[in-house]
Amino acid sequence: MILRNSLLIFLLVILVVSCDKKRVFDHYTTVGKTWHKDSIVQFSFDQQDTLTPFNLFLNLRNNKNYPYSNLFLIVELEDPKQKTMVDTLEYIMANPDGTLLGSGFSDVKESKLYYKEKYRFKTPGKYTLRVQHAVRNTGKISGVETLEGILDVGFRIELTE
Repeated sequence: MILRNSLLIFLLVILVVSCDKKRVFDHYTTVGKTWHKDSIVQFSFDQQDTLTPFNLFLNLRNNKNYPYSNLFLIVELEDPKQKTMVDTLEYIMANPDGTLLGSGFSDVKESKLYYKEKYRFKTPGKYTLRVQHAVRNTGKISGVETLEGILDVGFRIELTE
């Protein structure tokens, strides 16, 4: 019975992934049990299309150990000419009652967070995206040293509709 259910889930995942026609790039990196404030998650990708607008997303998998209602990230996008665009972003991760936002049936939730909407890459070539957390406790200047509850950080590029 367990093998049959596992096979059914596997086939369903394959079907969903194969029907994902908007996906241009989609990759995850595991950060471990905690995400250290100096740990930078990096994604490199080749982008040749400078005419089409794309939606860029940061994808996060987190669990019930995530202790905050929001998340601050510093995101750097470096183009092929080594020009870097830096953004400080805030995302809401939980409802006011503390329940986690995101999709998923278990304690692990997946959040698909907009990074850039209808973005056009200006130069063809290799791009690098770097993501670092910048969470701070209220009233404290230094950042949270090790952030619990974030399991994976992902980056996704999709074709716009």
